[in-house]
Amino acid sequence: MNALAATNRNFRQAARILGLDSKIEKSLLIPFREIKVDPDEVNALAQLMTWKTAVTDIPYGGAKGGIGCNPKDLSVSELERLTRVFTQKIHDLIGVNTDVPAPDMGTNAQTMAWILDEYSKFHGHSPAIVTGKPIDLGGSLGREAATGRGVVYATEALLAEYGKHVRDLTFAIQGFGNVGAWAGKLIHERGGKVVAVSDITGAIKNPNGIDIPALLSHKEKTGKLIDFAGADVMNSDELLMHECDVLIPCALGGVLNRENANNVKAKFIIEAANHPTDPDADEILSKKGVVILPDIYANAGGVTVSYFEWVQNIQGFMWDEEKVNRELKKYMTRAFHNLKGMCHSHNCNLRMGAFTLGVNRVARATQLRGWEA
Repeated sequence: MNALAATNRNFRQAARILGLDSKIEKSLLIPFREIKVDPDEVNALAQLMTWKTAVTDIPYGGAKGGIGCNPKDLSVSELERLTRVFTQKIHDLIGVNTDVPAPDMGTNAQTMAWILDEYSKFHGHSPAIVTGKPIDLGGSLGREAATGRGVVYATEALLAEYGKHVRDLTFAIQGFGNVGAWAGKLIHERGGKVVAVSDITGAIKNPNGIDIPALLSHKEKTGKLIDFAGADVMNSDELLMHECDVLIPCALGGVLNRENANNVKAKFIIEAANHPTDPDADEILSKKGVVILPDIYANAGGVTVSYFEWVQNIQGFMWDEEKVNRELKKYMTRAFHNLKGMCHSHNCNLRMGAFTLGVNRVARATQLRGWEA
């Protein structure tokens, strides 16, 4: 089952739980048609973003888009030209109150700066047109770490339900890019023991815990995880099945599937990546008693701080980093309790609790505005 089919299945299950009118259900499934990168994948991500913003209760909708290329194959000047031409083609489709792009895979703050500059040629200086910008161009303090920090806040909220703390548990992190690195750093600072880490360059393990700051320094110097003196090399394919209390997949979708789910040893899975657990694995893991914190909540820290950045740009008043982090923790903690409330009301697991929370909010807004198919 591909990403779009899995997302639609979760939506329809949530709609049944909520008893939505069929017209409302149909109106909420209108797909994006402009996307050409990979229609199913990007349609799924757009839907996930819709439910994600509703779960965290921020006044955004949901959209995704991209360019079909591998940024690693392009020079900086090629990336800039490509981004600027792309912006020229879509500048009338995006807007401060219409569609606000933010960085995702293959993009960064520099990409957002190019979009801002190109958009401003047509519409004047508009810092709120993109989020995830460099600080010097109106970006928010704390935005770079936001998704990883949000993952940690979400993890703390979940563990508290079970009377557990980060400092008492072991963690394995699959994917050590921006999200995984920040999550690992913050877990390490809280006393948690990161026992295994992997990325595209390889995987390492240390049952006594990896020195994350030293590992980050090593990766910055060498560009890879292997050859790090404080850990042993392991097979990347084994990380998902490594002995740990909490598994955090931070890379691609579908990494947990029918073939490996039975061998997962973690008691908790925090979905820092988008849809990393396919439906077959979801069913297998649930039967094993593994608690899965779903992506539409767990990795919502990035879009939440993007919302904060947008608010700061519109107000023309920037916050200090302490306030950004404090507000992020408030939003993530409140969303978790709302999610749990849906679980109790509808006797469902965390994934369905998140979907019913998100779908219910969007459906209510749809009904109130009179949008029926």
